[in-house]
Amino acid sequence: MIAISAISASEPAFVLARPHRTVIAHGVGRVFSTAADAAAALRAGEVSHVVGALPFAPGAPAALFAPESISITAAPYPASVPNVLPDFEIDAAFPSPEAHMRNVAAAIRLLADPAHPLSKVVLARAIRARADRAITPAELLDLLVSTDPVGNGFLVDLTAAGVAYRGRHLVGSSPEVLIERIGDTVLSHPLAGSARRAGDPDADRLAADTLLASSKDRHEHRYVVDQVGGVLRDRCTAVHTPETPELTGTPEMWHLGTPITATVPADGPSALELAAALHPTPAICGTPTEPAARLIAELEGDRGFYAGTLGWCDAAGDGEWMVSIRCAELAADGRSLLAHAGGGIVAESDPAAELAETTGKFGRILGPLGIADLPLSVA
Repeated sequence: MIAISAISASEPAFVLARPHRTVIAHGVGRVFSTAADAAAALRAGEVSHVVGALPFAPGAPAALFAPESISITAAPYPASVPNVLPDFEIDAAFPSPEAHMRNVAAAIRLLADPAHPLSKVVLARAIRARADRAITPAELLDLLVSTDPVGNGFLVDLTAAGVAYRGRHLVGSSPEVLIERIGDTVLSHPLAGSARRAGDPDADRLAADTLLASSKDRHEHRYVVDQVGGVLRDRCTAVHTPETPELTGTPEMWHLGTPITATVPADGPSALELAAALHPTPAICGTPTEPAARLIAELEGDRGFYAGTLGWCDAAGDGEWMVSIRCAELAADGRSLLAHAGGGIVAESDPAAELAETTGKFGRILGPLGIADLPLSVA
């Protein structure tokens, strides 16, 4: 891949670090409030690249922009770990562990009701932490990339989403590929169905094997695979979906994952258009989408850019978009961050197990910051 322009020494406005590729963009140029507007500008040749993020709620303002400069290289991100980190303390946790389990139990009752349309819903909770001094978005990104075995990480300046997001950044380390398009080849690798990893190798292998054999987790995973496959079949050819999921591991979690491939026609949708068509998947919202989203709004309120998607797209239609999980929103002052963690709920779910799942997922974003004493479990 070719670097479009030299990387400046200033703070980046966008980074997507992947094992096979690093995208770094500087400067917020032309701003787009919707994916459709950004995709149209790319197709018309008005801009060469669009980067940024879509929020969880499809109708909310996006943080998409044409950068002033961009570098795309086939190399891992050169993370540099800060020598000294700020001390973080928990400022708020919502809902409480007990309230989250009550929410899960209420959702299970709805899911068990044959008269209710809901088949799956993803419920999340949030932790807000505050530091004794500021940390920059780039420092937080470096910390997350350096503690991820394959070097996943991302950073998005959210200013393009409007005044309320000015100076805020979304920073994280997501393992989930919503869509990648390079040439005529398309890949989506949805993750759904999870288990916490164990420190002991035998216990860790048992956790992985149990997840792979779990009918509840396969049930949850199937909803996502069916939705992604259906969207791609409507827009692409030669869609291939493996019959059974495989294990995908992160330092904290095991996930069920299915790599779905397809071929996009020469005049077919771009990576950004495919991302907008797929989002939100049952992996981060539920199914059917509308009743799941309504229940999430009722129980959680506005998720912002958590459980959205972030990535890049060029004028040729190539690009990559990740699901914005294992992330936190860093405030403009660099001292306050808001992290989310969620889990898919189906009729067979157990509230205590779902609470434990969110506890494990919080570890990816909060653990490297040294935030250990978290109100993440009940006594």
